[in-house]
Amino acid sequence: MSGNKPENTKHVKIFTDGSCNTNSGDGGWAYLLSYNSAKKTASGFARDTTNNRMELTAAVKALEVLKETCKVTLVTDSQYLKKAFTEGWLENWQRNGWLTAGKQPVKNKDLWLKLLKLTKVHDLHWRWTKGHNGHIENELVDKLALSARKKKRGSSS
Repeated sequence: MSGNKPENTKHVKIFTDGSCNTNSGDGGWAYLLSYNSAKKTASGFARDTTNNRMELTAAVKALEVLKETCKVTLVTDSQYLKKAFTEGWLENWQRNGWLTAGKQPVKNKDLWLKLLKLTKVHDLHWRWTKGHNGHIENELVDKLALSARKKKRGSSS
């Protein structure tokens, strides 16, 4: 989703991941922001959640940190997150009154609304990477999200 963004905007790469234990409902999320040589990571914990919710939360938290309009390449291993933006799922859900094709309420609507708002601020480009496949940044955010879930607390650097 692109808008009329200034040509001189910073290009930031964001890598996100979510983690959830389906038995306990404990979850973790993490992101890595990369701009030139600067890097910033953060992670967090949530109870009674789902993996998809943690994937969305990671993207929301990362985009909320940006202090100005940026060109963003967001890399995720979540097809759910990427395809909602790249294959028209969000447009369909909105057109259908936030119901899925099966006429069920769209899950995580609160986070989708936040993401939609953030996509109006930034020039967002979505990329997918296969999880647990040696992608350095994806492996890092995976470890951070898992650690946040297991320790029941996040971190930032």
